[in-house]
Amino acid sequence: MTINPDQRMYPPSRKDFISLTLSDSHSQTYNNGKHRRQSCWRDKQTMQAEQQTRTVARTCCPGWKLVLFLFKEKWKQLSRLQRSLILFLLALLLILGLLSYSSITEHWRGLSDQEDWLELNDRELKAIPPGLKPVLGQAAGKAPAPVAGPHLRSAVVPEAAGEARGPNIPILVKPPIKKKIFANKRGPPSLHKDGNVSDTVGREKQEQVVQEEEGEEEEKQKKIVSWRGAMIEADQATEPPPSANEKEAAAPPAPANPADTVPLEASPETRERLEAVCDAFRHAWKGYKDYAWGHDELKPISKSFGEWFGLGLTLIDALDTMWIMGLKEEFAEAKTWVEKDLSFNKNVDVNLFETTIRILGGLLSTYHLTGDQLFLEKAKDLGSRLMPAFKTPSKIPFSDVNIGKGTAHPPRWTSDSTLAEVTSIQLEFRELSRLTQDPQYQEAVNEVMTLVHKLPGKHDGLVPMFINTNNGQFTHKGVFTLGARADSYYEYLLKQWIQGGKTEDNLLEDYLQAIEGVKKHLVRQTGPSKLTFVGELSHNRFNPKMDHLVCFLPGTLALGAHNGLPGDHMDLAVQLMETCHQMYKQMETGLSPEIAHFSLQASDGSDVIVKPADRHNLLRPETVESLFYMYRFTKDTKYRDWGWDMLQSFNKYTKVSGGGYTSINNVRDPLSPGPRDKMESFFLGETLKYFYLLFSDDMELLSLDKYVFNTEAHPLPIWPSPPK
Repeated sequence: MTINPDQRMYPPSRKDFISLTLSDSHSQTYNNGKHRRQSCWRDKQTMQAEQQTRTVARTCCPGWKLVLFLFKEKWKQLSRLQRSLILFLLALLLILGLLSYSSITEHWRGLSDQEDWLELNDRELKAIPPGLKPVLGQAAGKAPAPVAGPHLRSAVVPEAAGEARGPNIPILVKPPIKKKIFANKRGPPSLHKDGNVSDTVGREKQEQVVQEEEGEEEEKQKKIVSWRGAMIEADQATEPPPSANEKEAAAPPAPANPADTVPLEASPETRERLEAVCDAFRHAWKGYKDYAWGHDELKPISKSFGEWFGLGLTLIDALDTMWIMGLKEEFAEAKTWVEKDLSFNKNVDVNLFETTIRILGGLLSTYHLTGDQLFLEKAKDLGSRLMPAFKTPSKIPFSDVNIGKGTAHPPRWTSDSTLAEVTSIQLEFRELSRLTQDPQYQEAVNEVMTLVHKLPGKHDGLVPMFINTNNGQFTHKGVFTLGARADSYYEYLLKQWIQGGKTEDNLLEDYLQAIEGVKKHLVRQTGPSKLTFVGELSHNRFNPKMDHLVCFLPGTLALGAHNGLPGDHMDLAVQLMETCHQMYKQMETGLSPEIAHFSLQASDGSDVIVKPADRHNLLRPETVESLFYMYRFTKDTKYRDWGWDMLQSFNKYTKVSGGGYTSINNVRDPLSPGPRDKMESFFLGETLKYFYLLFSDDMELLSLDKYVFNTEAHPLPIWPSPPK
């Protein structure tokens, strides 16, 4: 038997089961047994009294009271479970109604605010602090300036004395330095879209108000003293770069028209050497165009190609070289490929470092030299696709990025990244932020440098070769080299400092300390001829081994001395330049091995010792790179002569008849150097470019006071010095 809960709470004195039917002339028949599934127990006398009460109510009560009365009667007849369900549904409807009301009112309030903002008068919208003027975009129909991109946000720059004001246009303040309002972009970069102007007006207004308040706080920050005693702003080192429009006034001009880069008034010797470099480039380009067009690398012996990332490495690496040499036809066909065929929307893993220095650097430099917006747009696309590499627990980037999926990972065999790789992408990412006015690129790479600056485990400024992406700590400690896996860390310390206007003291401090560490622990002299070289240190044990890569150091030291660093840096540069020259001169082919060992004993007959596994030559640029710097700063013609000898050796032992140049296996065997069937992209991007600049009499062609070269020889402009 089923017991109704009402029965337990209110036990009747007498119970019967009945079925009650009510009807009258004005209402439908009501049967209390029609819809109820549970048994109802009622007292007969009680039921009769209720029926009489209903009869009286129908005849005496007004209509609305009758409805209320009947509702109460029917409500009492429901079970407790049914009443609870009805009350729950009513409460739920009430809550949903309140939420809907709140959402609707907020939406209309937002629309009202936006309309109010749009109705601001022209004077309120154009309010600009005294002494400032708006920066205008490109005029309609005019070509973009060689340096500044017309796509950039509006900015505010100091007004030059006597300069006419431009027309009044709405100006929004540039994003602040530390506190910013940016859209939270997640997922594959290909999904990131910029909203329409109409969609962002309200948000930009909010940003403007916040930025004005924060600007007042930033002005109160105290100043600090630079290493030379000059006063600089405390947050200058982390400040986003000047806008592209600010740069337009102070940036270096683009090089002369390519047709005029080999001046007619040059000496016969200079013209001969410049033409020889151009001929070498054309020969290399012919092989690439015939057998590897659009692919990463040429295999000149087999007349085929090699693929690394599938992004046309050689072609992009060579763009600015062609422009500098005045090779118009070759440049035009390469540009057409970039415009029509270069796409980064590919499911492919790329190396962050190599892609940054070769492709991103190549696109940025070509944009600066040509002013063509195409190359900047490609650079922006690639830069955004590389950003997932920085999504690590330590902010030390992963080595590999899938530019199509927007994912990143370390090598399969380790969670470490190479120190040189994570600290040699800064020039490119910082410049990308400056051009796009998007601080995310610069902030990501600056954070890496800040972390490395504070890390323990250095040895008088020298750093280990590996760093862990999980904990951000050095690994494989105790091994110090200026060769592979560490070389460009030292190079970029100096070049970032120069790029940023010599304001970032941490970079300068680390560089100066590192050079002192090099002199103290790594510099030695050979026994026979007293050649100065840079060796390696492994757990306090010195190894007289020097990679060809280390031959970047003479040029870097000379660049530092040119920018006011100690004079003994230049002395060391001169000595190391001689050693790098001897690494070529003492080989039977006149070409340097990949790695050299040096004799420390005076009784040894030769300064340079080459082991069988180290005899190959990869067409590397480091020695001619340093020759270029040394000639620019000293005007000593012996550096040009050394370079000329090297170029002739490349033509004699690495040139392939059908087109292209090949790396070789044995620099000690002129009869059988053993071609390796590979032409690295940096042969066109770096080696031949530095040869051309070395032989050029035009000191303003990529002036070292206006440009800084990345580690792939792509020139980027030095930023204007901040106002004092």
